[in-house]
Amino acid sequence: MSIPDYQTIMLPLLKLAADQQEHSFSQAIQTLAAQFHLSEEERKELLPSGRQPAFNNRVGWARTYMKKAGLLKAPRRGYFQITQRGLDVLKQNPSEISAAFLKQFPEFVEFQAPKTNEPPKSTVLTEDDTKTPEELLESAYQRLREGLAQDVLQAVKDCTPGFFEQLVVDLLVGMGYGGTRKDAGQAIGKSGDGGIDGIIKEDRLGLDIVYIQAKRWEDTVSRPEIQKFAGALLGQNAKKGIFITTSGFSQAARDYASSIESNIVLIDGTTLTQLMIDFNIGVNTLTSYALKRIDSDYFTED
Repeated sequence: MSIPDYQTIMLPLLKLAADQQEHSFSQAIQTLAAQFHLSEEERKELLPSGRQPAFNNRVGWARTYMKKAGLLKAPRRGYFQITQRGLDVLKQNPSEISAAFLKQFPEFVEFQAPKTNEPPKSTVLTEDDTKTPEELLESAYQRLREGLAQDVLQAVKDCTPGFFEQLVVDLLVGMGYGGTRKDAGQAIGKSGDGGIDGIIKEDRLGLDIVYIQAKRWEDTVSRPEIQKFAGALLGQNAKKGIFITTSGFSQAARDYASSIESNIVLIDGTTLTQLMIDFNIGVNTLTSYALKRIDSDYFTED
């Protein structure tokens, strides 16, 4: 079973509170997870940001929406309790509680109303209506990032071999390899050994050396290329290497790299662009948004 969306969670959550007792948020998560027969893996599945379990997030928004509609209330920090309106709703024996269902309550409509002169949204349920606000933000972010990654990869493929070499240096230094930018620039591309394009320090102290192969290719990198690189590492009595390409690796190439004694990390075009975005190589920040939440401790009086 997949993780239910917040709208599917609302009715079970309201029924959980039907005893009119105070319920903690953490207890509700545990109870509903068991009710929906979620596995440990599903319980631990995170939002794309990796900051919160998706199920916890959806339970939280189910609670928030019903609080805004007046079906639940917060008697104290971290707890919720059903209201008379919530009891009245349960007496109607609804088959489900959705965002559209909650729009019968003026408080919820006011909560969802845009703070502009735009007309109200249609009450027709769309796929986005099943996502929490955090999920909508993160989905939009992922779409923007995927588009950026495509643009970055094309720019990398269009650059000259010399610029690609510089780009690799900048990325590895940005990730913490190579000591200083000057040291890395002198090291890479200077070895001249077959199958090796350059060497770089693994850390700032230079305790170990990593050998590099960088291919600005369109064709898939096959097993023989990895075998050649592994042989070059063996010739240098080295055990660590990074093979970077703008294309991809065949499954045979990946299987070979994982089966040999030398530790060879394969970085394909997709991974390369994601690392460039993460470490701000060839990209810059257009704007940023700080997602904030209330600091309940601040409002706790001694």
